[in-house]
Amino acid sequence: MTGKQKLLIIIGIVALICWTIFWRYDYIKDPATKKGGDLYKTVVQRGYIIVGVKTDTKPFGFIDESGKNAGFDVDIAHYIAKEILHDPEKVKFVAVKDTDRFVLLNNCKVDMVIATMTITPKRQIFADFSNAYYITGQSLLVNNGSKIRSLGDLSNKNVGVIYGSTAEDTIKFLLPTAHVLGYRSYEDAYKALKNGTVLGITSDDAILRVYSLKDSSVKLLPKHYSRDSYGIAFRRGGESDYLLDVVNNVISDMDNRGVFIQLRHKWDLDS
Repeated sequence: MTGKQKLLIIIGIVALICWTIFWRYDYIKDPATKKGGDLYKTVVQRGYIIVGVKTDTKPFGFIDESGKNAGFDVDIAHYIAKEILHDPEKVKFVAVKDTDRFVLLNNCKVDMVIATMTITPKRQIFADFSNAYYITGQSLLVNNGSKIRSLGDLSNKNVGVIYGSTAEDTIKFLLPTAHVLGYRSYEDAYKALKNGTVLGITSDDAILRVYSLKDSSVKLLPKHYSRDSYGIAFRRGGESDYLLDVVNNVISDMDNRGVFIQLRHKWDLDS
């Protein structure tokens, strides 16, 4: 090994140590990482809420053309910030996926998760949930001209799901003979459908409908295979109790004021 190579290795190690120390300091100094106490008081004292949202799931959570977080779930976060902190912009967004939502929540990287999260008994073991804010159901997205007419037609065939989603459990329960292929994002699953790797994608109809609207070569089958409720997830334990109560009141207020109807219309979720 030459002297130059040794120098580059040393520089790389020093850079990695510096980055780790900086990240660790930045992470620890954020009040959201402090367990215990009253999370509502922490949010008020901090001056903003930290919310986990998706960035690849239109129309619920995505990055718009200006580079900002946008979507149905993002609007809910802004509304909560307005009610608690009197300013809808007092939100720090953290990108989450189906596979890491609980990890980031329980590692105190976020105060709450608003990310198309279906409330299930299994998930309620790991998190507390708000009242439901959106009702959906699992459907099938297939290519136009496909011979797939229902879930049963996917027996012994490849079907795409998103890792960590409730659709993965549902398809395995309803059709154990299907060959379930997991993907980390909806775009990856959509590409697999288009190139023929899978013959269908099963997920929430509100999410899959976006693809059928933008691409006439795919279609969303009308039948639902479940009835699911989206909720906002919080860390279990006393620290989140009051904030959860406040958010439930915000959800009730949004419902009573017709805000959810307005948001469904804004994001083309009426049908």
